[in-house]
Amino acid sequence: MNSPIPARLAALRAAMQQHGVAAVLVPSADPHLSEYLPGHWQARAWLSGFTGSAGTLIVTADHAGLWTDSRYFAQAEQQLAGSGISLMKLRVPHAAEHLEWLQQHLRDDEVLAVAGDSVALTTQRQIERRLATTGATVRTDLDLPGAIWTDRPALPQAPVFEHELDHACIPRGDKFARLRNAMRKLGATHHLLSSLDDIAWLTNLRGSDVECNPVFLAHLLVQPGGRATLFVHRAKLSDTLVAALAADGIGIADYASISSALNELGTPDSLLLDSGRVVGAIAAAIAPTVSRIEAANPSTAFKAVKSAAELEHIRDVMRRDGAALVRGFRRLEQRLAAGMTVTELDVDTLLHEERSAQPGWIGESFATIAGYQANGALPHYRATPESHSTLQAEGLLLIDSGGQYLGGTTDITRVLALGETTPEQRRDATLVMKGMIALSRARFPKGASGPQLDALARAPIWASGMDYGHGTGHGVGYFLNVHEGPHGIRPPVAGGALVALEPGMISSIEPGLYKPGRHGIRHENLAVVIEADRTEFGEFNAFETLTMCPFDRRALEAGLLNPEERAWLDDYHANVRAALSPLLDDADLEWLNRHCAPL
Repeated sequence: MNSPIPARLAALRAAMQQHGVAAVLVPSADPHLSEYLPGHWQARAWLSGFTGSAGTLIVTADHAGLWTDSRYFAQAEQQLAGSGISLMKLRVPHAAEHLEWLQQHLRDDEVLAVAGDSVALTTQRQIERRLATTGATVRTDLDLPGAIWTDRPALPQAPVFEHELDHACIPRGDKFARLRNAMRKLGATHHLLSSLDDIAWLTNLRGSDVECNPVFLAHLLVQPGGRATLFVHRAKLSDTLVAALAADGIGIADYASISSALNELGTPDSLLLDSGRVVGAIAAAIAPTVSRIEAANPSTAFKAVKSAAELEHIRDVMRRDGAALVRGFRRLEQRLAAGMTVTELDVDTLLHEERSAQPGWIGESFATIAGYQANGALPHYRATPESHSTLQAEGLLLIDSGGQYLGGTTDITRVLALGETTPEQRRDATLVMKGMIALSRARFPKGASGPQLDALARAPIWASGMDYGHGTGHGVGYFLNVHEGPHGIRPPVAGGALVALEPGMISSIEPGLYKPGRHGIRHENLAVVIEADRTEFGEFNAFETLTMCPFDRRALEAGLLNPEERAWLDDYHANVRAALSPLLDDADLEWLNRHCAPL
């Protein structure tokens, strides 16, 4: 089948010529700056054919380039082949990043167009500053990809529902009271929020407008006098839900009317907004007479710290999720042992069947990654009916999966040995395990941040002259987005914020190692920061592992683990067996006991 991409690029270039535009920048973004996008805003994927979650497309009259990071190099090379679009590798020595490339190629009086509803206010300012040095200008009022996208998907219309208090744990009135207190401290009379997970958390509402993320399209304006307005399509809300929101001082307005509402503000209003989480097109509606307070959304920090009640729900969810995985893994082994044909797609189906039988299950928290052998070396690999592998009774299968439950969100990666493995595979899996154990066992001073801890997980891998190209850990929401800020565990970045890891914050711990064409390793648990001890040197925190599911020790070279590492792994498996045994029986319980036996 011929690719439609060249024709789409030609149509875009014709529109560029008509409007006097020299270059078009197409980010991976929507008006809420979400990580995962509804189809209506997947313009970059539609124009390029590249479906990874992170990428930026730039098109000029004679060049088209797609910038993405190392997680997607192999995928992008495959999907861009024959499209007329070049892969531009991010964070590679001597390679220009996209804004630097624009500086090098745009000349005086030339125009760059980028849709104002797809770029954060801070990013828009950065682009304008960069191009000012060249004499080029930026237009944010032109959505040229949207103008040529004739079969663009409609906005999603999934219902919005209440996250009931027995699981939400904190009434929305209490959340808004805490938010208003933070606003007062900042001197704000109003607060604009566009980030969907902040809005869902504050209002105790959930939806399904974004695949695998229980959020809904909305903006929120917090106003004086205990009032707030939720800008959302009214048809998504039942009359009962509208009445319940009204009782808490929250009114409903049309989703598209947020700009009009902002335009009505004036002196002496003072508006709090997070310029990194509000798009330029929305911010442009704020009258110049309004005093702006640009700071992080207070709710982002609030929701990152889980309450004791939320953590109890999460621990229960982890047990049930782990039991579902044990059943799925056992069934997978049984099918392979019986000589049945099993593909990577079947892995997804098995886990879906087991998870969906659990109480409070809503759906997957992201698309399952089941990568056999060389496919495991692609960190964000996704099997499709058109392209997938059949499993054999040998080698390694990497499975990264998760579930959305009313009582929490899970994210776990396990590497299964399906039969005979090579010494190299076992060594690599063990080096990654050593890194995971080192970080899981860490004690760190109060106030320490993820970038300060990242090297603990990498050190055993570095010692063998290897590394991995992604972060070691990300925050996880509470029946919300599987990737959540503001904290994370990743290498330090010049100028990057150091967010302290506070008790109650949940993070993944997921070092990896990837050898293209051979195999990939990633071990992943979720852990919560807890208070550890107090010494003469101050207060110290630690991690409590939340994920409850055995590691496949057949993939490891146990002799490479030192006594402390062996003790940690044996203790973890003892905890897993105690947690999951009451939920399993017969063959599943036997499988659990076998995989949780001491080394």
